[in-house]
Amino acid sequence: MTTEHHKVLSANLDNENLHQLDTYISLGGFEAFKKALKMEPAQIIEEVKKSGLRGRGGACFPTGVKWSFMPTNSDKESYLINNADESEPGTYKDRLLMERNPMLVIEGMLIASLAMKAVHSFIYVRGEYAFPYERTKDAIKECYERGYLGKNIQGSNFSHEMTIHRGAGAYICGEETALMESLEGKKGQPRLKPPFPAGYGLYGKHTTINNCETLATVPWIIQNGGEAYSKIGVESCPGTHLMCISGHVNKPGIYEIDMGYPILDFIENEAGGIRNGNKLKAVVPGGSSTVVLTAEDCKGVNIDAESLKAAGSAMGSSAMIVMDDTTDMTEAVLNLSHFYSHESCGQCTPCREGGHWIEKIFARIAKCEGQETDLELIEKVCGQIGGHTICAFGDTMILPYLSIIEKFKDEFVAKIKKSNSSKSLLDRRALNFELGAH
Repeated sequence: MTTEHHKVLSANLDNENLHQLDTYISLGGFEAFKKALKMEPAQIIEEVKKSGLRGRGGACFPTGVKWSFMPTNSDKESYLINNADESEPGTYKDRLLMERNPMLVIEGMLIASLAMKAVHSFIYVRGEYAFPYERTKDAIKECYERGYLGKNIQGSNFSHEMTIHRGAGAYICGEETALMESLEGKKGQPRLKPPFPAGYGLYGKHTTINNCETLATVPWIIQNGGEAYSKIGVESCPGTHLMCISGHVNKPGIYEIDMGYPILDFIENEAGGIRNGNKLKAVVPGGSSTVVLTAEDCKGVNIDAESLKAAGSAMGSSAMIVMDDTTDMTEAVLNLSHFYSHESCGQCTPCREGGHWIEKIFARIAKCEGQETDLELIEKVCGQIGGHTICAFGDTMILPYLSIIEKFKDEFVAKIKKSNSSKSLLDRRALNFELGAH
């Protein structure tokens, strides 16, 4: 039985024409923006602070606080970037927003730009998202034609330009500084920090980067008030969240849920439970770069930043991947290691070299060709990666590796023993053959 949740982002998504401006306006679209036009920038930021909205891109940093970092009395221009480079395995929530309701995303960006006095905003879309890119580009074009973008928007003294850019399919460009490098036409590789984007961002200007879902939430907050939003979900992490769920469940998809919803209830009530009547084995709660939880770990854990942190994992990119008891965890981690070794930008030696070595070791374990020292070797290589790279790619890459080995060590040991047993048998056969020859 499903639980009733608030519909902040998913309301009206069943309307096939929601992406069109007239339909969006008929359903109350751009009313929040018009309200924001009458507010001072500091008032908008204060309302977002009151809401308790935390970034939906993975870091869960308070959005209003992040906006307040933008200098307000500077000679340099300010920019806003919508990070829609949604490349984490299992994540597709931003895709839904761009395909079904791009006007909501645009409205949220306009309000954020008002708050931070940004003169230009950019949407950086994942390279593989061809249709979301086209749908959002068409929405931007219609907004320009109807006076919702450009000079003196809707007769106000607020002018704003918006550009949409499609990436080339690089996972690393989800990292905010690599994204800015890519936007500038350079190789998508992370920058050293400091300086931080608010001080020196895109083209050297003041820049704030927010996730697509974060920005799409802002119109509801301005229209209904930050206090109203803060009462949804849990106090430490209020509001709703678009959760993706995939893997071994009966109803994979995207569900908007109130923060604080128990993981096990979400799997059972919303996603229809585990397929074929099998048992839950493991859950990746927030995208593949978060610590994996066992079925036992999930008991009493809720979907919100603090609860998942207490359980040793994280909200991440809101992509829950469910594995049942038929899953071979040595194969699962091999699949992950192949992805991360391929997606390293190559800038830092620990990621570039270590990622490939770990994949090779996992591959030989999965094929029952492992060595007794392999698990110790993986942990040693992970230790040389974590904390030794420019960005967080290396730190997060090793989280699923180490947690899967720790929690499902018996599966790895069994395959390594099988490997050694096979080698011993081959050695005995070779010895017998040699003795027989004499």
